[in-house]
Amino acid sequence: MRHALLQSRIGESLADDAEMLAWIHSREIAPSMLLELRAIGFPDNLALLPNGMRAKEAWTAMRSALGPLPQDGQEQAFDQLAADYAAIYLTAAYGVSPCESAWFDDDHLVCQDAMFQLREIYRAAGLCAADWRRRPDDHLVLQLAYISHAVRSVKNLDDWRGIARVMDEHLLRWLPEFAARIAHRCETAFYAGLAVLTIAWCDEFRDLIAAQLDEPRPSREEI
Repeated sequence: MRHALLQSRIGESLADDAEMLAWIHSREIAPSMLLELRAIGFPDNLALLPNGMRAKEAWTAMRSALGPLPQDGQEQAFDQLAADYAAIYLTAAYGVSPCESAWFDDDHLVCQDAMFQLREIYRAAGLCAADWRRRPDDHLVLQLAYISHAVRSVKNLDDWRGIARVMDEHLLRWLPEFAARIAHRCETAFYAGLAVLTIAWCDEFRDLIAAQLDEPRPSREEI
């Protein structure tokens, strides 16, 4: 249905999806968190269902990663998860940053232009990073959190265009490569699955906006 995204219940559900992805990326997975994700049926509880082979493979990979851990190796399994979390989000041990600036700065430095650009976008929406030194404005978690907030605040089609533009000019410029590298370099199925699920969800969401607006996504050159 044309403009169905303007319906509040649909928008709220999509905002919940982005918020959940931000929440999972924001913390090291612990036994209680794993149990909670299983209990709510993640990722099948997401409002945005997979459409296309790549997306379906991402959902399947995440389901598999949330399967039972070996009873005699749970402690080792959570140690591996903790090591992956640190390597991805804290130490950049895999040579991959969760911050946009590092992908476009010649020296791969964080806290560069993208951080300040997104800070202005957040400020216009009444938002700010809680602690930019710990988690800069261009961090994956904050970009997903912004999408969630922006979707909840939508009032018209121009607001959807604004969300699409921010995704095109920021998150979707680097997230595909981030996800691909994490999927190949990390040690655990959980973080590999989360990476590919996140880019698949973002792509599906951006395609949905394009379809509802009847406006094709711009090419990389156009962006």
